[in-house]
Amino acid sequence: MPVDPGRVFDRLYEIMVRLRGPDGCPWDREQTPRSVRRHLLEETYECIEAIESGSPDEIEEELGDVYLLVTMLAQMYEQSGEFRVVDVLTRLCEKLVRRHPHVFGQAEAATAEAVVDQWVRIKTDEEGKRPATGLLDRVSRGRPALERANALQKSAAKVGFDWPTLHGVREKLLEELAEVVAQVGGDGALDSSRADLGEPGDGLEDEIGDLLFSAVNLARYLGVDPSMALNRANVKFTRRFQEVERRMQELGRRMAASELGLMDALWDDAKTSENV
Repeated sequence: MPVDPGRVFDRLYEIMVRLRGPDGCPWDREQTPRSVRRHLLEETYECIEAIESGSPDEIEEELGDVYLLVTMLAQMYEQSGEFRVVDVLTRLCEKLVRRHPHVFGQAEAATAEAVVDQWVRIKTDEEGKRPATGLLDRVSRGRPALERANALQKSAAKVGFDWPTLHGVREKLLEELAEVVAQVGGDGALDSSRADLGEPGDGLEDEIGDLLFSAVNLARYLGVDPSMALNRANVKFTRRFQEVERRMQELGRRMAASELGLMDALWDDAKTSENV
C-alpha cells in the first residue's frame, strides 16, 4: 500500500515537537536558529556531494538530514510564536502556484527560458524590486560566501576602489587579526579551550568575517583564486592528517589530545617527506 507523504511529514513534525519539548532531548532543546545555521550549511553541502556521487542511498540519507534541520528551524520559530510550521508550508504552496501561471493558470511558457523570465517578472512585481542597478547588485547572493567575497572585491576594484599597494592589503589583514584577538580578550584567551570561550557572539562573528574578507582580498590582490587555494589546503591537510592516523595506528597509539606532542611530530614528518 502506498505511503501518504503527508502522514510521514506529520510524524516528522510530531517527533520534532517531542524532541524539543520539556521531556525531550537536552541537546535538541538547547539549539537555536543561530546554532543550527552551520549544521544546515554543512548538511546542504553533504547533500550536494551525495547528488554528485550518484548514490541513491546516500542522497536519500542526506536529503533526510536537510529535511530534519529545515523542520527543526521552522519549529523553533513556532515555539517562539513568530510563525507556525504550517505558515511556512502554506506560503510556499501559494508562491509555487502563483509563480507557475502556465501550469495553474492561463499563461503560456513553452520553454525553460520563458519560465525563468516569467518567474523573475512575477517576483519583481511581488516584491517591488527593481532590476539590479548598483555595481555590487550584479553579484549573486546565491554564491558561496568565499566566492561572493572575491566577486564583490573584483567588482569594486574594476572602478578603482582598491588598495594602491600590497602593503595596504597586508596591513589591513594584520589589523583585522588584531581585532579578533582583542575581541576574545587578548593573546592568553586564544590558548583557552572552545568551552572556555563560550558561544561566539555577533561581535566575534563580525571580526572573524572581516578577517576572512581581508584574507580573500589578499589572495585576489596577488592573483590567486581563494576557492582554489582553500581547496588545495583542504587536500593537503587531509593527506597529512591521514598519514598521522596511519603512523599512530602502526605505533599502537590512540588519536587523542593527550598524544598531541606525538601527533605534531608525525605531522612534521609527513610535511617534511612531501618536500623532499
